[in-house]
Amino acid sequence: MKRRVTRSIIPNLFTALNMFSGFLSVLNAGNGKYIYAAWLIIIAAIFDALDGVVARLTKSSSELGVELDSLSDVVSFGLAPSVLIYTTYLKNFNEVGILISSLLLIFGGFRLARFNVQLVGFDKDHFKGLPIPLSAITMSAFVLTYYNMGVGFEKPYQHCIIPLVILLSLLMVSKIRYDTIPKLTIQEIKAKPLHFTFIILSVILLIITSGKALIYIFVFIILFGIFRHIFSRMSKSSKNV
Repeated sequence: MKRRVTRSIIPNLFTALNMFSGFLSVLNAGNGKYIYAAWLIIIAAIFDALDGVVARLTKSSSELGVELDSLSDVVSFGLAPSVLIYTTYLKNFNEVGILISSLLLIFGGFRLARFNVQLVGFDKDHFKGLPIPLSAITMSAFVLTYYNMGVGFEKPYQHCIIPLVILLSLLMVSKIRYDTIPKLTIQEIKAKPLHFTFIILSVILLIITSGKALIYIFVFIILFGIFRHIFSRMSKSSKNV
């Protein structure tokens, strides 16, 4: 009996590579290869983006794909960054360090569950709460920028780790809006010129700085979402007065 091979196998393959990269990140972090572990999380994020692109191109988006994607994200962007930040720094705080590092995994899991429950259709123009890949990339970029093998985190940046972990965790379950990456079409370019300008400038900056600007780009995205949310709330309050 022949089994029918569907188009969904292509994006699901990228999803599997995402999960596998997260698994490798956990192994490398456990073996003290922290830089490799951080890069593997970023590679997982690339596969995560590609599975969505391929699903749209092949018109093979499905509820199964959404669930599989979320399960992969829990591994690559919840578990992997939690293990990474614990092994590089938070293990020094014993049980408290375990609790704090687990927030990225636990809150990320809640964020994904809420996303799946509230999902209507497969195309969206924004997320409610910080997307878990963005949180994980920020954590990875922080390690890549400020961690030195054999020495540890540079001072005073090590004092930013616990506040950063808590902030990222809370943002994931917040109602703060974060925009999706726009599709590369003429209509999207015309509709969102500022988004594409920011992407182009970010790519140029990454090339000029050999990737060192990654942490600052993602911190800017996170802060922009927060300040836009505050400004929006203040505007609504002033209109109601």
